Amino acid sequence: MFAGPMPGVPASMNASILWVLAVILVVVGVVQLLQGQLIFGIALIVIGLLVGPGGTSIFGSRRA
Repeated sequence: MFAGPMPGVPASMNASILWVLAVILVVVGVVQLLQGQLIFGIALIVIGLLVGPGGTSIFGSRRA
């Protein structure tokens, strides 16, 4: 995984990409919950919340 912002990409674009990825993960997680896949759905929702750039983010919280 990368340890910081992607080179050559503006910071606002990085945040937008993370938001889109987080939303997709959470939506797919909710769909999985509705289909009866409890553990997979919960896992996707948690991963989506961790990837999102707001609050807790697994990409933005580490310092080298």
